[in-house]
Amino acid sequence: MAETLEVLVVVAPAPGQAEQVREVALRLEDGATVADALEASGLSGAGDVAAAKVGIWGKLVPRDSVLAAHDRIEIYRPLRVDPKIARARRATKKKVSGQR
Repeated sequence: MAETLEVLVVVAPAPGQAEQVREVALRLEDGATVADALEASGLSGAGDVAAAKVGIWGKLVPRDSVLAAHDRIEIYRPLRVDPKIARARRATKKKVSGQR
């Protein structure tokens, strides 16, 4: 019998969406890849998973990365605004309103 491993695939909704973080626990054959987990998860309907960046425990990885037991595969949404630009906008807003 082939060895199996347990992994978790996670996707978070975009801000303002009513749905909650979705997690799918999977049992896959040893040697399975990130792409295998994404396909088996059924989360392909959660946004554009085909084009989304993915990671394991917060680190970007290619889809052909081989999984280890208890990996957490995360599907990342694209940023709507560059974080540097968003921070500058907040700082400008605080200066205008006199806040600290």
